[in-house]
Amino acid sequence: MNQIRPAAVAGLFYPGQAASLRHMVDQLLSHNPVAEPHTAPPRALVVPHAGLVYSGGTAARSYNLLSDAIQAGCHWRRILLLGPNHRVPLRGIAAPEADMFATPAGSMAIDRQAIEALEQNYDVQLRPDVHALEHCLEVQLPFLIKLLPSARLIPLVVGQESPERVADLVDWAWNQGDVLVVVSTDLSHYHAYDEACAIDAETDELIRALSPRVLPEQACGAYALNGLLLAAQRRGLSVECLGRCNSGDTAGSRDQVVGYGSYAVF
Repeated sequence: MNQIRPAAVAGLFYPGQAASLRHMVDQLLSHNPVAEPHTAPPRALVVPHAGLVYSGGTAARSYNLLSDAIQAGCHWRRILLLGPNHRVPLRGIAAPEADMFATPAGSMAIDRQAIEALEQNYDVQLRPDVHALEHCLEVQLPFLIKLLPSARLIPLVVGQESPERVADLVDWAWNQGDVLVVVSTDLSHYHAYDEACAIDAETDELIRALSPRVLPEQACGAYALNGLLLAAQRRGLSVECLGRCNSGDTAGSRDQVVGYGSYAVF
């Protein structure tokens, strides 16, 4: 019998009803087009993971880029989805035991064979407790289910880990030829608006320079992000910022804001 990881933040980070969730995703995509057409498909995406009313528009810019690539004939059979641990302490990288991740808008199958291979060759451990209530991967699923409904997930939570080890994991994914890498991270947390803008601008410079020196205070998914940046640096790739804002620009006050950035690796 398949083990299903049920939605943990439906009704909190995004609508809990299927029709409302699909409508919201459609609206976010339609209202946040990619500014310029791209001839090359993305090798990886960096997307925020707050509630969709806060960061969904910024995330939609990456997913519109993905949609354009799919319409141009690109197809990914698997998605390496990386994000940070918010609730359970973690050293290394945690995989789920589940066979499916569920949302109100549908479910995505997990590539158990890939996870078993990664357990043998990388610092990956089965930790269902880490995944049980973690939101950073789950909030990407409504977009991914819409755009790549038949793709299988390789969902990994990245705790304290070196950029080199995470980069090796990203290299593995890129060597497969059918794996899209998606890193889920927000930027700075709970600063006043102007201070947050300054901090996020510095982080943006590091990201676009492929500098794997982003601190957890600058991006909650820094460990996964730094690994992606190092992997891109090794291959001579580049990063483009598709959009950046914070919760003070979307649905929150400007007293204590959370920063969001959307990036693509080519």
